[in-house]
Order: sequence, then structure tokens, then C-alpha cells
Amino acid sequence: MSSARWETIRDRKLKEQRSRIGAEWLIPTKQLPVYDHSDVKDIPRSCGILSSREIEITDGSDARRLAAAIRVKTYTAVEVTTAFCKRAAIANQLTSCLTEILFASALDRAAFLDAHLAQTGQTLGPLHGLPISVKDTFNIRGIDSSVGISALAFHPAQDNALIVDTLLAAGAVIHCKTNVPQSMLALDSVNNIFGRVLNPRNRRQWTAGGSSGGEAVLVAMRGSVMGAGTDVGGSIRIPAFVNGIVGIKPGKGRISAKGLITGQLPAAGKVGLEACVGPIARTIDDLGLFMEVIENGRMWEVDPEVKAEEGWWTRSPDPVLPLSTKLQAEKPLRIGILHSDGITTPLPPVTAAFHRLTQRLQTHHEPTIKLIPLDPTATGFSASQSLANKFFSAEGSAHLLSLISSTSEPLIPWLSPRLRQKPPATLDQFRALLARRDTLQSQLLRTIWKDNDIDILICPVAPHPVPPIDGWNA
Repeated sequence: MSSARWETIRDRKLKEQRSRIGAEWLIPTKQLPVYDHSDVKDIPRSCGILSSREIEITDGSDARRLAAAIRVKTYTAVEVTTAFCKRAAIANQLTSCLTEILFASALDRAAFLDAHLAQTGQTLGPLHGLPISVKDTFNIRGIDSSVGISALAFHPAQDNALIVDTLLAAGAVIHCKTNVPQSMLALDSVNNIFGRVLNPRNRRQWTAGGSSGGEAVLVAMRGSVMGAGTDVGGSIRIPAFVNGIVGIKPGKGRISAKGLITGQLPAAGKVGLEACVGPIARTIDDLGLFMEVIENGRMWEVDPEVKAEEGWWTRSPDPVLPLSTKLQAEKPLRIGILHSDGITTPLPPVTAAFHRLTQRLQTHHEPTIKLIPLDPTATGFSASQSLANKFFSAEGSAHLLSLISSTSEPLIPWLSPRLRQKPPATLDQFRALLARRDTLQSQLLRTIWKDNDIDILICPVAPHPVPPIDGWNA
């Protein structure tokens, strides 16, 4: 644990970060938008740093097509990696979406992959040469995982997180780590080291989401082919929503969380609600590729917490096929429609968009689908949030608050009214929480899925459109 004040640590860390971006990749001062310039998504194309071929590489293909182009040597891994590193550097200057910049090692890795392909005629795996980013929480050997807490800076990891090893084994190039909120316990991504992640569509007003906000912004800015995030209460789904991209929070035990840093004591997450690791991408098909790589990585051979099940992703009906292709079965696809959680009524724009969706499904796909309206008051959702909050605070937060205060670091605006040290739950209190959780999970399984015999559940991501910075509260 550092004895320096947080300001000193911040200054050292930002200097280190800036030193890893070459001068030729810096946006000229005269082209840097003023803060009032709200939409910056097109600046990577217009700032003059990317060549036309690099724009073609980063704008054009989804992950499978880009990997195929590398395989047939339309592009080299080095030029693809260079293009995405440059675009990530531009994105960071506009949105503060990065923490650790790994461009030099990424280019070395890409050169190795090109040599492997030239010598063997074979790719290393389905992600061969694809630049993929990871949320700051994932350990990479020799690199910090500070998760927005200054006391954790300059303490490099000793080993890779299992998901990092799995992505590398499939041929990926890890070119950066992405920004998070202090401690990752917030739905807006800001910390006292790397600053606030800004939404590239409206930097002045809209939240970038959290806690995988940096990851979602980088992918939205096309500075990464896709990335790995984590989600407990929306940390993949919310940033994907507010940045106009897609993400998956898989079920518990599908993807290993081995090698994650959270700022809490080891295994503290198991006392509360465990984070699930999942992908963030621009397309549904890219999500499918990521999940195929994870399944084929057989993580259960290294991490006993992962469910050992062959084919759990590829054996199911292909989740990335067009809906029209799937609806050839004799039995109609039963889609549950949940308009709200029974607590908060969605605002009119959300209600209108949801209505348009259901009307489109009915108009274009009946009788191959059947929409099943669900009553939110009968599902048990109303008890979910209050119970989740009790799990979030079960450990008492003493260690986390001590870690943050050890460098005299203040809490970020989102946490300051919410994070308080409390007595940890007693064994009997925690047992009671587990009992309530098990009862509620069984109720949700029955009232949503079994009683309605549905295949899919569709509901709004939130009761509101994209909220203002630090404004997510539902």
C-alpha cells in the first residue's frame, strides 16, 4: 500500500500513460474539440491520424470477417493492430476511456502472429490478430490493475487473469485496459486517477455508464474489435445501452472470474453478489464469436468455479442467426414481454420504443412467434433491488474504505452519498440473506419462465433514456 498522496500517484500514472502514446498519434491542439463539442464520434476519421486503409480496417468489418481477412493475408496482424492502437489513442484523448496502454507489447505480439502464420500457414486461433481490450479489473502480468483506486497503482500483477490467457490462446492481441469507476461500485465511470469516461455522443451531458464504461466507449469509438467486461447489477448492460452497442452478462459460472482485482479482500465478492464476466461488442455476431472462444477454452480445467459443460454455447440454437432463420421450427417461439419491473414506470420515450418493438414482432413474425405479456407484480421483481442492496453492503466496506483513504483520496461523486462503513453482517444475518435469495430465485424461475413457458424475455434496459452524468438512479 502506497504512502504517497493520491495526487502524486495520479500525476505519475498519467505521465506514464501519456508516455505510451507516440507524438504522431496525438490529436493536434488546433483540432482538439472544446469541451462544449458534445459529439466526437467522427473525429477519429477526420483528425488526420488514421490513413484511409486504417479507417477501412477499423470501420469496416465485424470480428469474423476481419479475422478472415488476416487469415488470407488481405491485412497483416501488425497493420490491424496498428490501426486499432491509433484509434484507441484517439478515443482516449477524447473520452478518457483507457487506463493501461499496451501498444508496444501489442505490436510485438502482432508481429509474432504474422510470423506464425507465414511459417505454418495456420492461424493461432479464431481471434488471430484481433486487437481486444479488457476492463481494468482483469490482471495482466506485469501491468497494474488499479481499478480507479490510487493505492493500487504501481503494484503490477504477477499473473494473467484466466480470461486473458484464454483470449491469447485464441490468437487475440491485448492492446489496452479500460477505465472504470473508483472501486467499480458505480454506474458512472469516474475515478481520481484517470478521470471521467465521457460518452462520445454527448460528452457534456450523457453518462458513459459503469462500471464497464471505458470498455463500452472504446468499442463504440471502434478503438477495439471487442472487449471483456464484468457485470453484477448492470455493469455491462448499462454501458452497452448508453453507448449504442451490445453486451452479455452470462450466467454465474460460465466464464471464469479468476484473476480479477476489485479493491476488496480476496473472495469478498463471494460473500455478496458475484460479478459475471462477459463480452462487449458492436454486433451480436461478435458476441457469439467471443462466447465460442470461451467455451472452447475449457476454463473448468483451470478454475473449479466454472461449470464443466461441453457445448453449452454452441449446442444451443445459434444465438447470432437472424430471427427469420430461427423461426422455421414447428413450435412458435414464445417471447415474454415485460414492460416494467413493477416499481418504476418507464418514461414515455421508453414505452413508445418498446411498443414499436412489440408491434414489429407481431406484424412481421406471427404466427412463428407468440408474445406473452407478463404481469410485473406477479414476478417478484419488486423484492430484488432491496435484497441486492443488502448483499452489496454485507461485507461492511471497511477494507475498501480503508484502502481508498490510505492515500487521502476522496470518494467519487457517485459513491460519496452511498458508500458507508457498516458493521459486517453476522453469520446468522448472512445465512438469512442467502435463504431469501434462494427463495426469490426460485420464485423468479417459476413466475417468469416456467409458468409462462417462454423461450425469451424482452424488457427495457432502463425506465429512462440515456441519463445525465452521474444521473443513473433507477
